[in-house]
Amino acid sequence: MVYWIENGKMKKTETKDVMLDGKNRYWGVFSFEETDEICDLLRVDRVFLNQFLKNTATRFESHDGFDAISYNVTQYSEDAVQVKRACMIVRKDLFLIVADNPDAVLAIVGEIGEDVEKQTGFDRLYYTFFERATQDDAALLDGIEQEIAALEDQLIVSGRKNCVVEIITLRKKLMYFKRNYEQTLNVLDDIQENENELIDQKSMRYFKIYANRVDRLYHIVLNLRDYVTQVREAYQAEVDISLNGVMKLFTVITAIFLPLTLIVGWYGMNLKMPEYEWQYGYHLVIIICTAVVVFGLFYFKRHNWFR
Repeated sequence: MVYWIENGKMKKTETKDVMLDGKNRYWGVFSFEETDEICDLLRVDRVFLNQFLKNTATRFESHDGFDAISYNVTQYSEDAVQVKRACMIVRKDLFLIVADNPDAVLAIVGEIGEDVEKQTGFDRLYYTFFERATQDDAALLDGIEQEIAALEDQLIVSGRKNCVVEIITLRKKLMYFKRNYEQTLNVLDDIQENENELIDQKSMRYFKIYANRVDRLYHIVLNLRDYVTQVREAYQAEVDISLNGVMKLFTVITAIFLPLTLIVGWYGMNLKMPEYEWQYGYHLVIIICTAVVVFGLFYFKRHNWFR
C-alpha cells in the first residue's frame, strides 16, 4: 500500500505507478512477505533490506542517502504484552515501513481511506509514527499507578496476606515500559543527529518535543518501579511481623512450660528423694505445676505478650 504526498496532501496510489524522480515523495506500508516485490519498484537494496529485517531489536542505522530503523511497537493490555515489529527505510523521496502487521501500523499512523486526503508533511508523517505509538502510554501508566495504590491499601488496610503474583506482574509491566522507552530514546537521539539531512530544522522540533515526552514517561516508569519496591518492602515487613507474632507465641508457650520441664527433670532423676515417702507429695507437685502455669499466663497477659 503506497501513498503519494503532494503539496501536503496524501493520496493512495498503486505501487506500479510510483515515479521516483526526485520530485515526488511517497510513503508505503508492506508486510515482510512483500519485500521481494517492492524492492525493485521502490529502488531499495534487496540484500540490505533482507539482512536488516532479520534484526529483532530496536535500532537505528544511518547509511549514504538513507536511514534504516528497526522499531518494536509495544502494545499493552491487562492480560499480555504484544510486540509488533516495524522496519523503516527513510529517504528524501520515500518513507517505507515493512511490518509483520501492516494493518496495525496503519492504525498507528491513522486510517486513510482511498478517497480521503490528509493535510500533512513528509517529516510530520515520520514523526507521527513514533508519536502515536506511545500516545496512550500516559493513561496506561496512570492505571498502573492506581493498581499499585490499590494493592498498597489491601496490604495495609485490609491486611491481605499474599500479593506476590501482583507485585511480580507489575514489575514485569514496568520493565517492558522501561526497556521500550530506553530503546526509543536511543533511536530519537540518532534521528536528531540528522546525518543525511532528511528532516529540516523546522520539523526537527517535533522530534525534540517527542523525545522530551518519552523522557518524562521514562522517569514516570522509574518512579513507579520505586513505588512497587516500597510496596514490596511493606509486604515483606508485614510478613516479618506475622512471623514475629508466631515466634512470640512459641516463646510464651516455651517460657510457661519450661519450669514444668525442670520439675519433670528434677523428679525424673534416679535418686531416692524424701518426698517420695510423703503421702501428699504427688498432690503437691500437681499444685506447684498448676501454679507455675497460672503465674506464667498472668505475667505474660499483664505485659501484653498475647497481643
